[in-house]
Amino acid sequence: MSEGNGHPYSWSAIINGYDPVAMAECPFPAIPAYLGERRFPEDQLRGACVTHIWTQDSAVSSHIARAARIPVVVDDFRKMLGKIDALLLARDDAKQHRAIAEPFLKAGLSVYLDKPPALSIRELDEIFSLADNPAQIFSCSALRYAEELRLTADEAEQLGPVRHIIGVTPKSWDCYAVHIIDPVICFLQPGKVHEAESNTDGKMVTLSLRWENGCTGVIRSTGESSGEISLTYIGEHSSIKKVFRDSFTAFRSALQLFIDGVRRGQSETPYEHLRDVVQLIEMGRRGADA
Repeated sequence: MSEGNGHPYSWSAIINGYDPVAMAECPFPAIPAYLGERRFPEDQLRGACVTHIWTQDSAVSSHIARAARIPVVVDDFRKMLGKIDALLLARDDAKQHRAIAEPFLKAGLSVYLDKPPALSIRELDEIFSLADNPAQIFSCSALRYAEELRLTADEAEQLGPVRHIIGVTPKSWDCYAVHIIDPVICFLQPGKVHEAESNTDGKMVTLSLRWENGCTGVIRSTGESSGEISLTYIGEHSSIKKVFRDSFTAFRSALQLFIDGVRRGQSETPYEHLRDVVQLIEMGRRGADA
């Protein structure tokens, strides 16, 4: 577990299904709310199950296990070695990723690193150095699979070429900027960064960018505890704002791609892409540290 992050509950429930009575006590009320809008077992992910869980608190581990029907609770994450096929490292405090992922990567297992994978390229390189095969590592913002954030064909035609994009997310830069950065890189494929400037205003961090294709962008984390995640596309002819709505479908899509990749021995998030994502996170942090 990491502060403010309910992914151990949500990811496990999307894969395993869930117990509604136990899940109602989840400390993240949005999770039982959106799970309750789905039909189970029809909507849960197929072909895999979460079999083991560890958190820093045995009582929390036991509650997640009841809520998401996880059969085995362990008191040391290393006890999963030899028992599992892949690891969901479902905490978003990236500073902890290397220490927990290391024994699993060295054992040849695939690891899904919750977003962001790292806060600097140096940290990312250290994680990749632990794996014999870079395909063992998967990490993304699930919002890159959120169709409601993508431009439709009709919208793209109406906008014309995208000249500028504004992405806004609540919460901290370290944990949430990736929810803008990853989709923007995937959707626009703007190329390498030519110019970047980061600044802070209280809890708010803003990164202004110009890419090699000429597109400019602003990525902002407000530092507020709540708020919408949005992308505003500004084109040659008009503009349109898109707002993230569907957590379940985005998470399910990301988890399915991870599991499919484990079977194939591939990763849908290669090092080069993750490096581009982490580079922008690191650029924003320079302004926050100034």
